[in-house]
Amino acid sequence: MQYNSTELMTVVASRILKNSDVCFVGIGLPSAACNLARLTHAPDITLIYESGTIQTKPDVLPLSIGDGELCETALTTVSVPEMFSYWLQGGRITVGFLGGAQIDKFGNINTTVVGDYHKPKVRLPGGGGAPEIAAFCHTIYVIMKQSPRAFVEKVDFITSFGHGDGPGQRKAMGLNTSGPSKIITDLCIMETEEATGEFIVTSIHPGVARETIQENTGWKIRFAEEVAITDVPELEELEALRLLNEKTKMAHQG
Repeated sequence: MQYNSTELMTVVASRILKNSDVCFVGIGLPSAACNLARLTHAPDITLIYESGTIQTKPDVLPLSIGDGELCETALTTVSVPEMFSYWLQGGRITVGFLGGAQIDKFGNINTTVVGDYHKPKVRLPGGGGAPEIAAFCHTIYVIMKQSPRAFVEKVDFITSFGHGDGPGQRKAMGLNTSGPSKIITDLCIMETEEATGEFIVTSIHPGVARETIQENTGWKIRFAEEVAITDVPELEELEALRLLNEKTKMAHQG
């Protein structure tokens, strides 16, 4: 079957989730990837949203964390203070799945401003719960479309802390979690290099050249010694994703 780059990215992101994961889900692409995992290979995954919904199984993708679909299909809903203090800060969530407006080579994410904080070119929606998710989930996966504007040498503002300026920065900040470990884009998969804390390319999507990845990255990107070619989406994965997107479109159109 034919597929587009967004479908490929979403499918690839969904595959890294396990059936046993307890996953804090961001809205947008992270939500699509997490729910695709639930509809395919990980039916028992526990999806948690910032509004306090636990083990939610939405029939359509939510417009926001306050979408009634999340509460209606959840096993239970707890208060936001309980969600953050007991579940998240208590170390009970294995994976956080996030997106962002900017990300740098150490996995620091910006969703606050583009440009100077006091005189920004663009003021973004802000962090919401993402700073805490990035700090307290055992590991973080990021899904973003790749471009020089989004993948920058240094983010204009650190909303969600990744690896700071390199190894040891998280521990120095008092964070005992591993932080960002994978970035899935429409061009490739990047993973953290343990020695440097820097993200390097470990898998390239079919038909994508290394030059294209570099052209769409704001720093001198490095490649692993052995770089894989990403597996193409299976028919079952594409059908499940397209059905989910179609149901979402119809629901939100009324």
